[in-house]
Amino acid sequence: MSVHQSVPGRAALSGKTVAVVHPAWHSCGTHQVIASQIRAYKSLGARVLSVALMDDVAPSIGGGARWKNYRLHSRDLAADERYESSATIPDLFKTALLKDGWRRLLHGDHASWLVELVKRAPLPAGLDLDAIDLIHANHFFVMPFVERMRKRRRIPVVIDTHDIQARQYELRNRTGFIIPPYVGYNSMLAVELDWLGRADVCIHLNSEEHATFRQLLPFSSHELIYPSIAPVLAGDKGVQAVFVAGNNAANYISARWFLKHVVPLAPGMSISIYGDIAQGVKSRDRRLYEERRDLFRGRIDDIGAAYAGAAIVLLPTKEGHGLSIKTVEALSSGLPVIATSKAFRGMEIEPSRLRNVFIADEASEFAAAMTKCCSAGERSDPMASDTRALYEERFSSEHYARRLGGVACRLMARMPAV
Repeated sequence: MSVHQSVPGRAALSGKTVAVVHPAWHSCGTHQVIASQIRAYKSLGARVLSVALMDDVAPSIGGGARWKNYRLHSRDLAADERYESSATIPDLFKTALLKDGWRRLLHGDHASWLVELVKRAPLPAGLDLDAIDLIHANHFFVMPFVERMRKRRRIPVVIDTHDIQARQYELRNRTGFIIPPYVGYNSMLAVELDWLGRADVCIHLNSEEHATFRQLLPFSSHELIYPSIAPVLAGDKGVQAVFVAGNNAANYISARWFLKHVVPLAPGMSISIYGDIAQGVKSRDRRLYEERRDLFRGRIDDIGAAYAGAAIVLLPTKEGHGLSIKTVEALSSGLPVIATSKAFRGMEIEPSRLRNVFIADEASEFAAAMTKCCSAGERSDPMASDTRALYEERFSSEHYARRLGGVACRLMARMPAV
């Protein structure tokens, strides 16, 4: 039975404990997917543990500004218990982390750096490994930690790849400082595949990467499960064109294209850019930030407030891999969407068939579509739109929980934790 056919009951995981192991990230697509995983497992009756791993050294485990900021912005994780771990600053000097991790990072090897960090993150005190029936890992680099979790007993493991991380690291190296000799895509991909192959099931969020990983890891078990996020609700009096983005390399490249090439062609339009991308533009292109600083609204705790004031949603995606969580968020709003074709990557849908979606890959076309949509007459009901219907059909929490529960039930039946 495929995951698409499996429909476990709401209490399918009653009495089970699931540990969700993930990077200690917030305000990004990965965080939204993790929050959805936790909600899905809880809706199926499981007790859920969150185990957050910092992707950098910290002054102490759970200490320092980054941990404080993470806790502040991750209160939406509805886990029954939360645990934290990380490498610490002393690890740089009392272990081989400088040689095995930091030195490689200077040459652009983010994959090895993150693996070496996680190797030094200790198991949290109080984490009862004997009670865990399933581990749901997120991103390949948490696997050294997961391997220690199941060293004493064989706990089934599923891992969400999210995307091909080696591609993301290539983008990061294009916009950051590294020194030669440069570590390339193939070297980082080899590290990624080595650790992904240790999980029992690989879950992919994007049809293109599902196909790629099946070819790269032919002896692993693979599932395509489109993610869910909590829907955002649009207001009925919005007047702005809204662009929401976190601070990463792909979003910076997209935002820069939008600011330099699209905005000048849409003078006088009310545009609001929400999210940490403001910091990304400011740090990478200070002149451009200063020219367009009036468009940036910064991070917003209640993302629904951004969509409440929106007339249209902008997805000027020029770079990025994996499935775009921003696109799923836009679909859930039901608002008209102006997007590049890359925004719908890996979704197996034809966006031109959605009556409230306008695809524009050239700057002039994008600006013209913005002007046309904002000058249109009375807006139709977002809840009755094509994009909202697509969200409910493919990306709703109920749909996601059924698919995820199907994989979990089959895996635990095949190889119970022993």
